[in-house]
Amino acid sequence: MVRGLLWAAGSLALLLGLIGIVLPGLPTTPFILLAAACYAKASPRLHRWLLNHRLTGPMLRDWETHRSLTRRNKIVAVVSMAVMVSVSIWSFRGRVAVQLVLLATAAIGAWVVLRIPTRKR
Repeated sequence: MVRGLLWAAGSLALLLGLIGIVLPGLPTTPFILLAAACYAKASPRLHRWLLNHRLTGPMLRDWETHRSLTRRNKIVAVVSMAVMVSVSIWSFRGRVAVQLVLLATAAIGAWVVLRIPTRKR
């Protein structure tokens, strides 16, 4: 039963990570990392697939090796998030509630990225 729940959580996290690629404000990396962690316990085959995938593999292998991000990766993540959220906020001008939600989720996303340990190149 636990494996089934972990598989479901990993699949949901992977889906959210994939949606995060195209939806500004929804972080991709934490969801992909969560999917890999869940699959490592529930489905070694899916974990290997993520590790060997051309898009997710390098990021996951780097994370599993170092458990940290380089300063450059953090800057790229936060700046790209800020740009996309700014465009989204601008496109929702006149809808203050939506703009505030976008701003809050961006702040949470930036906070999560900045809390990850930083390593030297």
